[in-house]
Amino acid sequence: MKKLLLTFLAGFFLIGTSLSAGAAEPGDELPAKVIAAESWEPTPGTPEEEIIWEFLLNKEKELDISSGELRNQLRIIKKETHPKAGTVHYKLKQYIHDIPVYGAEQTIHINKKGKITCLLGNLLPSQHQSFLPEEAKPQISPTDAIQVAQKDAENQIGNIGKPATDPKADIYVYLHQGKAWLVYMTEMNTIDPKPFRTRYFINAKDGSIVNKYSLLEQATGTGTGVLGDTKTFETKQVGAQFQLYDTTRGNGIKTYTALNSYFLPGFLVTSRNNNNWTDAAAVDAHAYAEKVYDFYKHKFNRDSLDGEGMQIKSTVHLGLNYNNAFWNGEQIAYGDGDGVNFRAFSSDLGVIGHELTHGVTQYTANLEYRNEPGALNESISDIMGNSIKNKGWLIGEDVSVKGEAFRSMQDPTRYDQPDSYEDLYTGPFDNGGVHINSGINNKAFYLLAEGGTHRGVTVSGIGRDEAVEIYYHALTHYLTPYANFSTMRVAAIQAAKDLFGDDSNEAKSVNKAYDAVGVQ
Repeated sequence: MKKLLLTFLAGFFLIGTSLSAGAAEPGDELPAKVIAAESWEPTPGTPEEEIIWEFLLNKEKELDISSGELRNQLRIIKKETHPKAGTVHYKLKQYIHDIPVYGAEQTIHINKKGKITCLLGNLLPSQHQSFLPEEAKPQISPTDAIQVAQKDAENQIGNIGKPATDPKADIYVYLHQGKAWLVYMTEMNTIDPKPFRTRYFINAKDGSIVNKYSLLEQATGTGTGVLGDTKTFETKQVGAQFQLYDTTRGNGIKTYTALNSYFLPGFLVTSRNNNNWTDAAAVDAHAYAEKVYDFYKHKFNRDSLDGEGMQIKSTVHLGLNYNNAFWNGEQIAYGDGDGVNFRAFSSDLGVIGHELTHGVTQYTANLEYRNEPGALNESISDIMGNSIKNKGWLIGEDVSVKGEAFRSMQDPTRYDQPDSYEDLYTGPFDNGGVHINSGINNKAFYLLAEGGTHRGVTVSGIGRDEAVEIYYHALTHYLTPYANFSTMRVAAIQAAKDLFGDDSNEAKSVNKAYDAVGVQ
């Protein structure tokens, strides 16, 4: 079978594009920490938050932070409870001289019995923690850093027009190539003169570029959609006009048209007949965005992408015959396709679910878009998008004029993805294989949901509904920006225990699913 050279990206589809700005450097991430509480018991009568610190002090050797530095370096930044599971989840962040360490977040979990179960996350190794206070003082300003990034971006794409988001520069301690750097992290995010979103790490001492990588890889009216199906959706009447503006969900769902330009968000789609919406691409984008919102609301009680009612914006007709779609951190945009290989990219519910789930990930685990964390980022978007569509195990088949899928969760190797960790791609292409290696976690999810025997390991399926609940719980409570496949395994097992019990068949099946794909 002929395979389409197209892959879902974090907010983009890739068709034969240079990845020089997105080449990942394996080994760049902070070391992972997975610490089980096992038989550890807190001092009786200790308040819940103090139990966290008592546990951390008990594990100082594993954490590689001295007891005297624990409270200076680690700070609790979030606490969440899960009523159904009866669990409590804390998120912490590491600081050096009051400067956050990029990606150094940890999660600690307390079960319904009040016992800590585990710590997951990443920390800056002790040999890089010896920053002197004077070394933690930047020599350039945030504005200087933004100007460095803008100059580099304009060297690549020409003069930048209006940014999709106003750039800002935040100070971090950043581990790169075995060295801790004081950097400003900033992003250049624009579609003028062409879609471009790159994250920059600028040396706060001399303004040089320490690292950069692309986040946009060159990867109740009625109406008829691209595939000819009639859809019903919410609109808003303003005078004699109707707008593709749903005011019933969160802070609204709006659908715009770019009129084949590169302008976001564009113009709100309107009609004088609420029952005859003729813009098929806009009909699909609007109706499917509503379905994605409803999936997260009804299944997880999540109010939009950020959990706080964030307005969902979609723009159709981006560019002329544009063969891509992307999430830019603020909204989703769709090209119309060339009509030969691809139709309008808003025509597939799974695609829209995939892209909008990047927004959910952005507001929860915020998985780094490189190497193993990036592969998990892509896989979770596949898992949620495929589950929202709930029609087989192929991904993206409705976008292709010829009906070819882009990926298979049942058989990743059919589309040149590995289905086992032993075949992990470790090269620099594709941000370290974020779309290549996503097949490993996709296969684990498929086995968990459907069951089956893979590489000699038999997994008992638990059903898609229960499986997707486990992965959502793991995403929102356990994973941190630098999570790897081993962390994903622990997170999914622990999520299953939270939701279904320590000795549940669901937890046992998660364990077997990751055995089957070689993740330990």
